[in-house]
Amino acid sequence: MGRTLRKLHDDALALPEQDRLALATELIDSVEGSEDTTWSAEWSAELDRRVNEADRTGDRGRPWDQVRAELLERLSRR
Repeated sequence: MGRTLRKLHDDALALPEQDRLALATELIDSVEGSEDTTWSAEWSAELDRRVNEADRTGDRGRPWDQVRAELLERLSRR
């Protein structure tokens, strides 16, 4: 990483969390291109379906730290 990029990186990490999130979103948007409205609508419908199913069954899922630990364990065995 060059000096200019390193400085930018360090400056970005020094920002408050909300500003870092906003910057990350803008950077990702800058390389992903325009929004695919069909995909967004389908993904929104899928999220609604999953929420409704969780509400119907009472299944609240598992904590992220538990799921993450299991995934990392699986990956370490590869």
